[in-house]
Amino acid sequence: MSTEITIKEAALQLNISVQRVRTLCREGSLSARKLGTTWVIDHESLHKYGLRTAHTVAEDHPAYFVNNKKPIALSFFSGAMGLDIGIEKAGFDIRLACEIDKFCRQTIALNRPKTALLNDINNYDAADIRREAGLNNNDEIDLIMGGPPCQAFSTAGNRKGFNDDRGNVFLKYLELCLELRPKYFVIENVRGLLSCPMEHRPHEKRGQEYPDLSEDELKGGALNFILNRLEKSGYGYSFNLYNSANFGTPQIRERVIIICSRDGKEPPFLIPTHSETGEYGLPKWNTLKRCITKISHHDHLTFPEKRLKYYRLLEPGQNWKNLPLELQKEAMGKSFFSGGGKTGFLRRLAWDRPSPTLVTHPAMPATDLAHPTENRPLSVQEYKRIQEFPDKWELAGPIIQQYKQIGNAVPVSLGCAVGTLIFNLLNGIDIIQHKDFKYSRYKCTTDKEWKEQFRHLVERHNSKSEQQELGFG
Repeated sequence: MSTEITIKEAALQLNISVQRVRTLCREGSLSARKLGTTWVIDHESLHKYGLRTAHTVAEDHPAYFVNNKKPIALSFFSGAMGLDIGIEKAGFDIRLACEIDKFCRQTIALNRPKTALLNDINNYDAADIRREAGLNNNDEIDLIMGGPPCQAFSTAGNRKGFNDDRGNVFLKYLELCLELRPKYFVIENVRGLLSCPMEHRPHEKRGQEYPDLSEDELKGGALNFILNRLEKSGYGYSFNLYNSANFGTPQIRERVIIICSRDGKEPPFLIPTHSETGEYGLPKWNTLKRCITKISHHDHLTFPEKRLKYYRLLEPGQNWKNLPLELQKEAMGKSFFSGGGKTGFLRRLAWDRPSPTLVTHPAMPATDLAHPTENRPLSVQEYKRIQEFPDKWELAGPIIQQYKQIGNAVPVSLGCAVGTLIFNLLNGIDIIQHKDFKYSRYKCTTDKEWKEQFRHLVERHNSKSEQQELGFG
């Protein structure tokens, strides 16, 4: 039963003035009612407002409700819970979420208040996880899923591999999964994981005057380490690079998904629900127009006037290359003469295609995500639709943090594909496989292809090293 509190109590809890609380009551930002000449405020409404605005801290807590009728899933690096929503749709009970980011924690507390909430994964061992999730030592865990921070493996920026602290968190997650021994666990990450070294040697320390690269320093060394650890543990695994558009997401977003099975068997690939042009009798990819129309309210950033000048000349699906040559040079400045496609500059999205990959800020010059016809970036509400979050999903923090949370998320349909596959495996349901289905635009992205490619890379490296030792290099 909800309780009511006074304006003074509310002001103390939020650490704001009494006058500000009165204003929030009048605006309807807080659920409150007039009692004589003052207001009384619904405590639950106050708590939710505080989480949304960061006036209230999302504290760690155990699971408040246990559903023993569904398979149990534990979530790590949960973010805004895109993967979790998809796993829930497939039939799982998300018993626990572990997330260190302040705003993501508040988002989790707003939308899933009964799910156990933990902070930094490094602060917990397997016993802690079981206790907070309401599990005893004999309770089976059906699924653990997580996307360890991907910045260390990103194809952009300074890649440091597992020497980066975030890479160490990756290893913590892997070891925790192996200790908890779920029936299945999932590792989700960016494409850069396929080529990231276990140890990164700066380019200025390479060359004839330096020692040869070790196996761990080769491209793919990090993933090779992970696979070796899985094989020693007895877990079977498969992985692929999956384009979320093949699972119904109105967005071209590619992620590596590694599915690990305690029974030692190799899990099948995810089951596609869509294909680009209708191959295999599947529906065609969903388009932007289908998902972002009929939104009544938009919260969004703005473009500076110097960019709007050019946007007013562009049609849906166009970018700077569609401007007259002189305006191209004017708009791009020195970048006009640099290499690369530069397709993210002054980019309007197309109505009849899926969105390109959402980024954490839709108005950065090199990665603009402009509305097809309106002179503005995509709104937070459009971000949510493209990533398939429910319209009612509440996001905590200022607008830039809301963009960041959704931009970093796993699309819900991709999460649902993961959950559906594992749910079917748990229940002995036959898995339909589409032979030679093109899951991604890249080559050598399946576990078998990747391992063969890495083996050849190691052989070439060893052969070159032997020749240099013999004086033939």
